[in-house]
Amino acid sequence: MAGHPRRARMIRRRLGWTLLAGLTACLPLTGFARTPVVVGSKSFTESVILGEIVTRLINDKGGAARHRRELGGTRVLWDALLAGQIDVYPEYTGTLRQEILAGEGVGHGLTLAQALARHHVRMSAPLGFSNTYALGMKATLAGKLGIRTVSDLKGHPGLVFGLSNEFMDRADGWPGLRAAYGLAPRRVQGLQHDLAYRGIASGALDVTDLYTTDPEIAYYHLRVLDDDRHYFPRYQAVLVYRAGMAQARPAVAAALASLPGRIGQSRMIHMNARVKLDHVSEDAVAAGFIKRQFGLDSTGRVEDIGARLWRRTVEHLTLVLISLSMAVALAIPLGVVAALRPRWGQVILGVTGVIQTLPALAVLVFMIPLLGIGARPAVAALFLYSLLPIVRNTYTGLRDIPVSLRESARALGLPLGARLRLIDVPLASRAILAGIKTSAVINIGTATLGALIGAGGYGQPILTGIRLDDMGLILQGAVPAALMALAAQGGFDLLEKAVVPKGVRIHTRQ
Repeated sequence: MAGHPRRARMIRRRLGWTLLAGLTACLPLTGFARTPVVVGSKSFTESVILGEIVTRLINDKGGAARHRRELGGTRVLWDALLAGQIDVYPEYTGTLRQEILAGEGVGHGLTLAQALARHHVRMSAPLGFSNTYALGMKATLAGKLGIRTVSDLKGHPGLVFGLSNEFMDRADGWPGLRAAYGLAPRRVQGLQHDLAYRGIASGALDVTDLYTTDPEIAYYHLRVLDDDRHYFPRYQAVLVYRAGMAQARPAVAAALASLPGRIGQSRMIHMNARVKLDHVSEDAVAAGFIKRQFGLDSTGRVEDIGARLWRRTVEHLTLVLISLSMAVALAIPLGVVAALRPRWGQVILGVTGVIQTLPALAVLVFMIPLLGIGARPAVAALFLYSLLPIVRNTYTGLRDIPVSLRESARALGLPLGARLRLIDVPLASRAILAGIKTSAVINIGTATLGALIGAGGYGQPILTGIRLDDMGLILQGAVPAALMALAAQGGFDLLEKAVVPKGVRIHTRQ
């Protein structure tokens, strides 16, 4: 028994160093003259391609840039730009007018550039193409029903609408479109944009929202319905960036100034098709575009699968280790208090139980205004989700100690701290460790959602695989996450032998 406290102290020291290293990895680097320009992109293919083009162009013109891809929807990117977490990202004029700057007087005595300037944001000239919203359906079904315009849909309320989740709630999306055309379909489903095409192809959906540069329109033989009431504005592609950033960085200014007018409608559709239909990486497509348009051999490196898997593993493991270490440090004391003070115990168990019932995606979004995007909000959300199993198991393990043993400890005259350290916690250690193991496994699975807000990890290839309908990419994230969970369980089984007293293990088995 004498070796166990020494091993336990050693394990605690290692956890402490792991936590410190992980926290350091999560902090932004500051104070360096060549801090890279951060280019953001939304979670759809065209935005990722444009973000990669901008990133490579800045690097090729002597600047330093990195691409934080697939960060989420419009509001996530806009808020990240205002907070200085990204410096530039591709946007659309219609989205700026109708969604981001709605109600700020754009078009009523105020230009779009003037409205952006109020937020210390500037906008490039149009890149050369417009990606407008539209509604579409299979050409064969549209022909059979005689539907050519959006107004024609009013006479067919039985059609099933499958609309992208963002379009369902946007100011320039479904609510306004429905009111403008008087549409009242019986079934309207929200889903991920790329999945809607598969629903149309299978016949599960009849109508969906389109981006007019989507290559799937031709691939699935869809009819783009005429917006006969001219509800949708023009969505010209532009770059929005923080004011002052381009002036302070000549290479960035040169890159941003060289891109407008270079990307025509057919070129953008072709690049989207290369990625989505031919399964060529966005990196390769962006490098090819820069080579053709500018004669530059792009300096950006395309990661091989081994390097990419290693980077994702480090990102995922960092999220898990930091959040789990923080949860252990707080949850075990909370469990002890809950066991010793029944009134406080009900409150502690109740609060941690409520946290566990909150949808993980909602918690991640709630954290963005407080902590921004990236690893920090993901760690905070995972920390909250890790609390309940550890608190409850600590509470249960201490409460299940036989009364006779607790009374014997009191009879020895041991103070509370000594009783906990020498008797109660060692006796409950098996249950406590089981709670930590449960939290670790849950944490590993939930951490995949961190990719939705730019935290990386195994969720990134899963999200990209869903977007590109690439089962290989999905498995690149799902299989390592499952293996990490299995490794965590095996690791905790070994840890149990090191920290749980042998007598407790034998007693528990009996």
